[in-house]
Amino acid sequence: MLNQSFTVIIPARLSSTRLPEKIIADIGGKPLIVRTANAAAKSRAARVVVAADDEKIVQICTDNGIDAVLTDKTHQSGTDRLAQAVSLLGLPENMPIINVQGDEPLINPQIIDDLADFFIKSGLNMATAAHAIDSIDEFHNANIVKVVLDKNNNALYFSRATIPYPRDSGEMPTQISVLRHIGIYAYSVPFLLNYQRLEQSPLEEIEKLEQLRVLWHGEKIGVMKTAIIPHAGVDTADDLERVRRLWAEQ
Repeated sequence: MLNQSFTVIIPARLSSTRLPEKIIADIGGKPLIVRTANAAAKSRAARVVVAADDEKIVQICTDNGIDAVLTDKTHQSGTDRLAQAVSLLGLPENMPIINVQGDEPLINPQIIDDLADFFIKSGLNMATAAHAIDSIDEFHNANIVKVVLDKNNNALYFSRATIPYPRDSGEMPTQISVLRHIGIYAYSVPFLLNYQRLEQSPLEEIEKLEQLRVLWHGEKIGVMKTAIIPHAGVDTADDLERVRRLWAEQ
């Protein structure tokens, strides 16, 4: 465990295609974004800040003692929103930034700490996390983002498709672990500020995966392999009910 401090920034958008205003949906008596921020605050983060696109979210955070900044509604991705938040907050260049998704109220704080340590040790400008999957159904599930790595545990590609594709057998590869990407990221401040200047890539637009912009422009993304399998976030009404049940069982 390292002693260097880091900041968690949580992008939060009020409108969402599949579940409108999910970010403020009730989870055990508090809004979802508050639950997520409170979970992130159990990590070693020196500060947890919500980067919101609406005054409604900012007010909810303020009422619950959570730092929040108002960002533009027009950002194409959560990373773009983080870049603006870093500028608004005036964070120093040497401050590692951890991006926790706003719709993950059950996130394990340990994975936040582990990624921060991995990122600081790596010396890279960006890092993320993944865990092994051993289910053939998950391997072929287009809703699950997979990642393949080089020998140094840097990402080669992320895809919703079956990768690496086992041409001869059709079975899951045994030579390497098949990895499911976990949507938590670490960045350096200078990289984040530069990210918003990078043009979107065709791959990003096709797969709807913002991290592909980084690979397209030749940057490396370190990938921390973890045994922690996080609960899925909230994308649909069914997800919301599942999280409410899990929260009640805690």
